[in-house]
Amino acid sequence: MPLTLTDPVLDAERAHMAGARECLARMRARAERIADYGVDDLASYGLGKVRARRLASLADDPSVPPFFGRVDRLPDPEHPAGETFHIGRRHVRDDAGDPMVIDWRAPMARPFYRASAAEPLGLRLRRRFGFADGALTSYEDEPLHVGSPPHVGSAAGLAESRILLEEIERPRVGPMRDIVATIQPDQDDLVRASLDDSICVQGAPGTGKTAVGLHRAAYLLYTYPERLKRSGVLVVGPNRAFLAYIGQVLPALGEVGVRQATIDELLAPVPVRGADPPEVGVLKGDERMAEVLWRAVYGEIRRPDEPVVVTVVSRRYRVPPERLRRYVDDLRRGEVRYAAARERLALLVAEDVRRQREYGGGAPSDRETARLARSAPVRAFVDGVWPALDAATVVFRLLSDADYLAAAARGVLDPDEQALLRWARPARGPRSARWSASDGVLVDEVDGLLQRPETYGHVVLDEAQDLSPMQCRAVARRCPLGSVTVLGDLAQGTTPWASSDWQTTLAHLGKAQARVEPLTRGYRVPAEVIELANRLLPHLAAGLAPATSVRRAEGGLRVRQVTGELPAAVVAEVRRALAEPGSVGVIVADSGLGAVRRALDVANVEYAVLGADGAPAASDDAAGDDPDDVADPPRVSVVPAGMAKGLEFDSVVVAEPRAIVEAEPRGLRRLYVVLTRAVSRLVVVHARPLPDQLAA
Repeated sequence: MPLTLTDPVLDAERAHMAGARECLARMRARAERIADYGVDDLASYGLGKVRARRLASLADDPSVPPFFGRVDRLPDPEHPAGETFHIGRRHVRDDAGDPMVIDWRAPMARPFYRASAAEPLGLRLRRRFGFADGALTSYEDEPLHVGSPPHVGSAAGLAESRILLEEIERPRVGPMRDIVATIQPDQDDLVRASLDDSICVQGAPGTGKTAVGLHRAAYLLYTYPERLKRSGVLVVGPNRAFLAYIGQVLPALGEVGVRQATIDELLAPVPVRGADPPEVGVLKGDERMAEVLWRAVYGEIRRPDEPVVVTVVSRRYRVPPERLRRYVDDLRRGEVRYAAARERLALLVAEDVRRQREYGGGAPSDRETARLARSAPVRAFVDGVWPALDAATVVFRLLSDADYLAAAARGVLDPDEQALLRWARPARGPRSARWSASDGVLVDEVDGLLQRPETYGHVVLDEAQDLSPMQCRAVARRCPLGSVTVLGDLAQGTTPWASSDWQTTLAHLGKAQARVEPLTRGYRVPAEVIELANRLLPHLAAGLAPATSVRRAEGGLRVRQVTGELPAAVVAEVRRALAEPGSVGVIVADSGLGAVRRALDVANVEYAVLGADGAPAASDDAAGDDPDDVADPPRVSVVPAGMAKGLEFDSVVVAEPRAIVEAEPRGLRRLYVVLTRAVSRLVVVHARPLPDQLAA
């Protein structure tokens, strides 16, 4: 059992923790004193950004201990007494430069996660610490080397470690937290994969796949700082609510410069004001649309049949059509983006004239050649054969002009598919069009043909099973030379275009050689809940191994059938859940959202409704005149079933599973997602019969 009484070991460790905090404060003070000598505005701006980022990475949260573990190494010739290192979220050094805390990402820290009695990896002892509100309260020692003396409170691994289980089960209200204190060997292998490796994590619910992806991003930024300094890291999530939930994990690990965005936020901007029927959305997400859009763009290029004649000083120079055609053909076959090729074509014509002038004894300068590329005759030629295009205008014309679409889609889409694509009520122009999110992906594809988007050295892509081929291409354009961490679960695919095969998804991402790594061992979701959800698995994704869980939770699952009003029963279960610590999620089909909210209002239960933008909309009772009333979010969140993916709550109340299934074509998959959001307790409340697949 973990020690909870004061003893010499605890006193020494508390003293070390206090010393580490003092050293961290001095490190921050030194960072604040970094001088700006005012070389120029650009240098000052760059220094200011570096200093701000450094100060943010050195922030000390009193509720988060500076270390969570310790390793005692075996003696060696250089260190006859062995060495001791404390492991924490960031490196802390004393004034002499010696480590007070080793960063969990450092190679020296890896044995803390990987060592076992069978393979001690040079360790004599592993120590884990228990904390309450940032105060050190207990420790657990695990001897790892044959001949090590026994220690009080020893443990042999996750199943036997009370401290590990308590940390995993610790109630959580608010955003997702890091898992550096509880990373398990199967997770650690993925976290520490090389930057050159692209990996796909097929993770069952509760296996920590999202945490693995975020911690891998933190590990890569620590291990490859120079390679990622300029190219950066991007985290892509399914919606803003999900990003709000995970948004504090990387800053808590000292990484504050990572961009986090939804797939729609990445795209070339168009105002999304409409929605497509599922069959239209599937077609717009089909990979064949890439060929249609390429034809639409490059079909605008004309074959030159007239010479270009320019006058320099008093002499006329002629570039014949055959050379112009060669320039155009070479650019079409090349890999230069459309817009850059336009500029290159103008320069090729100017260079042709330059060679003619040099042949005649002239010596034109680079400035004169550049000026010639901007001259009226050359610009008129370029505009005529390689016209300037706007991405939104191209897609607008394609979806509203039947002849234009037919020319681009000939042999790719049949007439029925073309008719399905065309807008029933075309707008007068791109600005007045009712763009859908699927249209935005098409606009981004065209924009990617026209110009190069911002790119990243590594991309973490979560809930990737829900992306269409065209959405995958949008991500691939942002990471053409870097690596990816793809996270998802094929059984949780809920979009009409959801993938059933990771190899296909990886091919669309341009990472066909990425390896697929399964995670089936759950840590957060209790075994009782996993076993219930696993009843649905044979109906969702053939070939996927069912998840297991390392722990059971007393009272972790209840299924309650009611004969009266369902909302009243939901309120009763919410009140029961509030008697336990932690967050409470009430997950309901959209059709039942209003009734549940009204029942909670009548019962004066404070709650927030989770919106698509990630900003909880509090109930009337949750808001007050005092600003402090808004500082702490309500413990209860009412969640539309479609927004539940990726979230977790200590207690979950699921209202009317059959309504969730009937709400959408892939409703059974949605129910699988909903049932696996509970960390400690799940209550299923239903008035109608359970879905047959669940009641079996």
